Amino acid sequence: MTDLKQKILAAVDDDLKTIEQALAENLNPYFELVSQVAGHILFAGGKRLRPLLMVLCARLCGYSGNHTARFSTIFEYLHAATLLHDDLVDGADLRRGRQVANQVWDNPTAVLAGDFLLARGLSIAADTGLCDVIQTIARITENMSQGEIRQLEKRGDITLSEDDYLDVIRCKTAVLFEGACRTGALVAGATPATVQALSDFGHHLGLAFQMADDLLDYTQDFSSLGKHAGADLREGKLTLPLIHALSRAPEVDRQRMVAILENPNFTGTEFVSLVEMLKCHGGIAYTEAQAAAHIQMAKTSLQQFEDSPMREILMDIADYALVRKA
Repeated sequence: MTDLKQKILAAVDDDLKTIEQALAENLNPYFELVSQVAGHILFAGGKRLRPLLMVLCARLCGYSGNHTARFSTIFEYLHAATLLHDDLVDGADLRRGRQVANQVWDNPTAVLAGDFLLARGLSIAADTGLCDVIQTIARITENMSQGEIRQLEKRGDITLSEDDYLDVIRCKTAVLFEGACRTGALVAGATPATVQALSDFGHHLGLAFQMADDLLDYTQDFSSLGKHAGADLREGKLTLPLIHALSRAPEVDRQRMVAILENPNFTGTEFVSLVEMLKCHGGIAYTEAQAAAHIQMAKTSLQQFEDSPMREILMDIADYALVRKA
């Protein structure tokens, strides 16, 4: 995993530096407080994967202009906005190892900073001059809001189905990955078939990325996650490992899992017991297999492109989505 991560970082180092600069430059002209709150989440160690995907997809389609870094900030701003709002809705205390913004400042300030980032993303989308890009970004914001509402509605619902879960992560995560890849192709003036291929790549990558992220809640510690293990469970979020295990476990184990789920103050010992049951009843293995299947579908979407450094980087990013530790 470390070798693959270093290979990717070496290949995209210049792009990441340019994206980082663009993220800061597009905040500087605005009120200092807005920049401070936005910067609290934006510059707390994010991977910049979504803007990077837009840049790489544009280049894969032959784009050679100077605007990809600026346009790519749309996707980091949208992502950061959802995190600011999520932390408030979820009552979280940590994000990327730091105190959440609404505790550093207050709830109204965090909400309005998130609103600003959403508006900033839409404004930059308008600067592309492409109606298809503006429409893509508008649909992303609509879908992400719907995903949050659905997740809130289903919080703590032990009857949540796998289809319900997939609908939530499609809206919350996959649409942003899909939109980043799609926008890269649109900015490059790609054919409809190419736009669709890269949209499909982003869609499946996003689903796999979220599944892998959900696994980390059960398998990684604070130092890796930047938040406490089991945080999603304490917030009443049922993810695929638990959904699948609940559907397969005998009644005795199922009731034990439900009892832990219904108690947000479960102990560390109870959490370890839950993880063992997830493993025993196939929740972990099933989620890993589903994520791997979506990565394979993502990579299949790239088959229409000739071998190139850009295609290889995208393939490596897809592989890394499965094995990352944070």
